[in-house]
Amino acid sequence: MTVITNIEDLRVLAKKRVPRMFYDYADSGSWTESTYRANESDFQKIKLRQRVAVNMENRSTATTMIGQPVAMPVAIAPTGLTGMQHADGEILAARSAKKFGIPFTLSTMSICSIEDVAKETGGHPFWFQLYVMKDRGFIERLIDRAKAANCSALMLTLDLQIIGQRHKDLKNGLSAPPKPTLANLINLATKLRWCLGMAGTRRRGFGNIMGHVSGVDDMGNLAEWTAKQFDPALNWGDVEWIKKRWGGKLILKGIQDVEDARLAVDSGADALIVSNHGGRQLDGAESSIRALPQIVAAVGKEIEIHMDGGIRSGQDVLKARALGAQGTYIGRAFLYGLGAMGEAGVDKVLEIIHKELDLTMAFCGHTNIATVDKRILLPGTYPT
Repeated sequence: MTVITNIEDLRVLAKKRVPRMFYDYADSGSWTESTYRANESDFQKIKLRQRVAVNMENRSTATTMIGQPVAMPVAIAPTGLTGMQHADGEILAARSAKKFGIPFTLSTMSICSIEDVAKETGGHPFWFQLYVMKDRGFIERLIDRAKAANCSALMLTLDLQIIGQRHKDLKNGLSAPPKPTLANLINLATKLRWCLGMAGTRRRGFGNIMGHVSGVDDMGNLAEWTAKQFDPALNWGDVEWIKKRWGGKLILKGIQDVEDARLAVDSGADALIVSNHGGRQLDGAESSIRALPQIVAAVGKEIEIHMDGGIRSGQDVLKARALGAQGTYIGRAFLYGLGAMGEAGVDKVLEIIHKELDLTMAFCGHTNIATVDKRILLPGTYPT
């Protein structure tokens, strides 16, 4: 039996258990994947200062994100097709987040619907991520459904007006459900655990869309509708409209530039996420951790700043916190756990990240996450 000690162990196991097209969907970036790789590798260049003879008792990683209490400065990021990594994946991840005391964010492009997740988590508040579609009536109804489901924050993604090219998806013929090509059928035959799970659930399409858009009632016309719906005309006026329609906590995702960060402040949003969409959009863009400090310096006193991209450990969370992020998000890390072991795998991911965060914080001479700042980092090793 494999002993799971880190996120990489779960990635290796997920690769064995999840069909290639869905594993590759999660574990890939656009074009050359240089930004995808930099998101992770740039964390490794940042070095920590070890401190000793400090009382390490009574440690706490608890803090807040947009005013909501969290057990650690980590939330589960919105990821499309989560329910294709494992049957009912969004529900399982939301349950895990609820148990641990961190936010779960549901993607517009989820397999399980807003209503599914709300019902299966006992009405526990979660966050909802919104993509802006050309069909504004659908967007209005989606926002209203999120309100009805007691979602406690809306996350508006700004960096996917058009979709970046991801070579692996094209080569794999990515679709939901999988296209029955010979190569895909051969691969599926080696994933019995996954197949049995999917056979046991009715949730195999995009739950937030199917049945909620006129004329979209099967995967065929869903794909056609979706391909035409991402709105390249999205602008800051739409942000104002969405904020007014929503009326609650609003988080803007996809900020990488100081000028855009200032516009995010002007929009009246409650938080922004320094993010390059996990390296899945503009290849060649700066890594999130390198972009973070300049945005914190420019607007950190005016808006709450979060970040995502490349986080694979609790040490990464601590480094992001030291550079000014009030909160962080894990996407691929939780997907590896989900694909490997279902809900128990997500539980394991959160346990691993929390333990690494807690111990590293102590080794750096701190017992409370609130006191952590860039003084825990070795000068000259971190971006400024």
